[in-house]
Amino acid sequence: MTALERDSSQLLLVDTHVLIWMVEEAPRLGARTAEVLNRAGWENRIAVSAITPWEIGLLVSKGRLQLGSDVMQWIRTVLAKPGIRLAPLEPEIAVASTRLPFEMHADPADRILVATARHSGATLVTADGALLEMAGKGHFAAMDATA
Repeated sequence: MTALERDSSQLLLVDTHVLIWMVEEAPRLGARTAEVLNRAGWENRIAVSAITPWEIGLLVSKGRLQLGSDVMQWIRTVLAKPGIRLAPLEPEIAVASTRLPFEMHADPADRILVATARHSGATLVTADGALLEMAGKGHFAAMDATA
């Protein structure tokens, strides 16, 4: 059992793909991660970055993602689920995403996710190898969503 699995107060910030996998019950989400997220949902500890609806809308508009309903309706339904809350994009997070104290790629959604995790003390749940590598260097807390 990891420290994250023992700590029932830890806020979990889900990356965009993890939110989609979680809602769609995709097999790519690891069994251990699914259990941790399920428990966190019951304890109101799952956060979705304010950049995530933008990223989902962009993916749908480019044809890279298909949802079972209109994108806005899908997002509203997900954000209305018990245990999931929207993490606002506060000015401090927006500015911090441009001033991260380590090298990071330029993807604005990833930068805002990382800044949000750092700002809120959350663990970022992701399958993004580059983000997991940065977290492994101690820049922020992360959990591999495929575990």
